[in-house]
Amino acid sequence: MILGAVVSTAPPLPPCPDKPNCVSTQAAGAQAIAPIVYRSTQAAAMQRLLAVLRAVPRTTIVESGRGSLRVEFRTRLFRFVDDAQFVFDDKAKTIHFRSASRVGHSDFGVNRRRIESIRRAFAAAAGGSP
Repeated sequence: MILGAVVSTAPPLPPCPDKPNCVSTQAAGAQAIAPIVYRSTQAAAMQRLLAVLRAVPRTTIVESGRGSLRVEFRTRLFRFVDDAQFVFDDKAKTIHFRSASRVGHSDFGVNRRRIESIRRAFAAAAGGSP
């Protein structure tokens, strides 16, 4: 958990494997990453995140349910699949997520950079604020 963060009521995400090819808002150490914050309703945040994800090349929305998304990202060169899960915690107004490579040991920071890019696009879609 990130220090100073609101205690999450989101369901737990699967833990990251002991490899550097995974980031999660519910991980510790080098795999930890801050959740995405929103101020709107959960439904509006979900629609905004879906719009952002649909604009990411080689992305497939696998499942979109009440308060959660499952997504597959394919790498450009070798078409490796990275799996991501997003869960909304409307009480804390945060989106928790986990993004991990299916194969290999290191992803050279691809999952972290992709999620940070999604975070920036999510904020930009709201006029620069969460």
